[in-house]
This record gives sequence, C-alpha cells and structure tokens, in this order.
Amino acid sequence: MTPHFFLLGGLLSVERLSWIQECLKFFFVKLNPENLLHHTKPPRDAVFVFLLTGDALYSLQNPQTLPLWEVILSMPSVKIICDLKELELRGISIGRLKMKNPEQVIDQNSLALNGQPSFWKDVMKYARQHEQPVPSTVGYLQMESPYMNQSSHAALQFLAAGVEAHASVDLYTYLDGIHLGHTGQNPSECTNIGSSLEGLYDKALKKGLACQMLACGRCSAARGYSTWDDGQGVVISTCTIKPVKIRNLQEIIGQFGRSHIILAKNSASIKFKKEGKTSSLPLRETGRTPPVTIFVTDRPYGTEDAFGAVSFAVSCAYEGIKTRVIFIEEGVYTLMGEHKLEKGAHFFNLQEVVDAVAGSENLQLFAFQPSLSQRGIIKNKKLNGVLNIGIPELGQLLFYPPNGGLANHQRVIFF
Repeated sequence: MTPHFFLLGGLLSVERLSWIQECLKFFFVKLNPENLLHHTKPPRDAVFVFLLTGDALYSLQNPQTLPLWEVILSMPSVKIICDLKELELRGISIGRLKMKNPEQVIDQNSLALNGQPSFWKDVMKYARQHEQPVPSTVGYLQMESPYMNQSSHAALQFLAAGVEAHASVDLYTYLDGIHLGHTGQNPSECTNIGSSLEGLYDKALKKGLACQMLACGRCSAARGYSTWDDGQGVVISTCTIKPVKIRNLQEIIGQFGRSHIILAKNSASIKFKKEGKTSSLPLRETGRTPPVTIFVTDRPYGTEDAFGAVSFAVSCAYEGIKTRVIFIEEGVYTLMGEHKLEKGAHFFNLQEVVDAVAGSENLQLFAFQPSLSQRGIIKNKKLNGVLNIGIPELGQLLFYPPNGGLANHQRVIFF
C-alpha cells in the first residue's frame, strides 16, 4: 500500500502539529477503525509517513511539540523519517523519541550513488510510488528565494534525487522562488543554485529524461525580470539561466493537470482509496486530475503568501482542477473584521478578492474554526462564501475524494 506522506521543512508550531494529530485521529477512528483493533508494533507497512527536514526537525526535541509527536506515534502505522545531515547540522537529539519508538523514528538515510546518506533518496521512494511505469515524473513548487532561505537547496536536492532515480523532473517557481533562475549568481559561501540547476538540466537530458523549469510570469515581472515577446507568444528573458522559461501562471498550473507527485517545502500527498467514501463537501467537475488543497497559514498583508495562495488556487480552479482553500493558523486573519483600503491605493484588499472568487466553479473556501477561536476572532459575516469547518470537516476534505473524482491522490500545499 502506498502511504499518505507529508514533507515538512518549515518550523512546526504546536498549533500545526495539533491539528495534524487530530486529523490522523479522525482518519483512524472514522475511516480505518480496523487499524486500531489490530494495532501491533512495529508497523510493517506505514499508513502515514512524515518526512522531516530543515527547521521541522526542531519539533522532535522541543518540549512543547514532543508530546504531540508521541501521541502521533502511538497511532497505528505511523513513521517519521529524519534528514540525518540536517539533524547533525542543527545538533538536534532525538534519542528520547527514538528510544520509545525505535522502529518508527528513522534517522538513517539511504545511500546515494556517491555513497553518502541521502534523505532525498528516501523522499523519492515515496514521490515515485504513485506513478507507473518508470520513468515517471516528479515536480517541485518553490516559493522562497535562494540563499536567504535554505529551502532552495532542498528543492535542488529533491530534483537531483529525481534525476538519480531516473525520473523526469519539473521545477515550478512562484513568488520569490523565481529568483532561483536568475543569471549571474555568484555566492561565496553557498552552493550556486543557478549553476547547479544548469548542471542538473544537462545531466537529465544526457540520461534521456525530461527536465523543465518554469517561472511565473506575473511574479517575474513584479521583480524586474526584463522580458520580451518573440512574436509567437513566448516570453524570453535575459535575466534567467537558459533552462528556466518564464511562462504565464496558467501554463504552470497546466502541469498540475497531470497525475505526478508535486511537492513543496511544506506539502503532502494523500492517497485516495478507490472504494472509499466521497466527501459531503463536493465540487462539480469530474476527472482524474489530483485535487489541490491549499492551506493559507500566513497573515494577509505582511508578505505576498496569502494573496499568492488565493491567486494560485483561483488559477487551479480555472484550469478545471478541484481546489479547496483552507484559511488556518495565522491565515484566518484574512477573514477577520472588515478590511478597508483608501481610494486610489495601488494595492489589493484580500477580503474583496476572496469575496469575488467565492462560488467559482471548482473552488471552495473554508475557515478553520479552531484557529479563529484560538485567536479570539470571528469571521466577517459578509464572507458567507467561506464556510466554517472543524476537525471532522477538515478530515473529510483531506481523506475523502470529492464527489466524482477519479484521481488516486490529492496534493496538499502550505502557503
């Protein structure tokens, strides 16, 4: 059985780990009670796998989040795979957790072709299981800039592991992620992301694998990437390395219409049972394209993340992809009170954007009530197109396929 798996590279808060824990409880109690009845350790085949790298690893030692992991590991068939190199880099000790759960907490990674431990080779084992025959394709959505953010190195390692595993690879850059493809990068203390991507592109082609790197046109234009049109609708830039192509967001979303696994810094792939129930929160269209669930976890105006999440979701829905947007954690501030913008301001009112797209075909919007309650706020009553949900509804959205959906998995992306 192919497991559900989470790839988590960002800092894991108590709040996030709490609702993930509650969703797993929902899964085992409501969907798979037989797992509870026949629960034995160690798990032979994991149902849930958590692939942890970067700052997410601190949660395994933090006294506030450690008890939550202990509860999660007490459930049937849950496994954690840690990035050994990142553990060592940060000086994180997971001895207590591993001592209690030696078969479930894995801190040794598979060996890459160079003989070194590779967490990303372990990731690739799960990222390629959904698609047969080999060679398959894997994709990565990058939303943060290089050097300032270590996630750019994670994106590079993911793609390199894909090529090593003889998979075709896609890189989609969005928001500040478009800077991965800037020409002339010359870091003095880090791996050169630009030249590494060029080398990866050449290596893939020599192996007969497809490798495409697409940058969002709107995000590129906003950040000063000078471009021109070749007269045939193709945007060309002198600011990017050769493998990177600047394209309309819809062209990037078009790649999401395929069935391959697409991951990001914080993301998940949720496997659907072929004979499983369908969600009581259906969308209208049918098809085999994996639905997309987007968690909006950041405040609305301090960064572009929340607006970028909504824009991305609208583009997915426009392309016929069943899309759910869940405002959760700090993202619920998008829905609080009544946002006002002075006349003539060259900016956006995100509440107006949300209200305008609510009810669009293939798009559903939700507010996670526990996040609202935790912050002592309520949703703007005018935003009646955004439905309040709790853990039971969130569990349905994650684990039940939408009505009429034929896809074998769901993509989950955290913004």
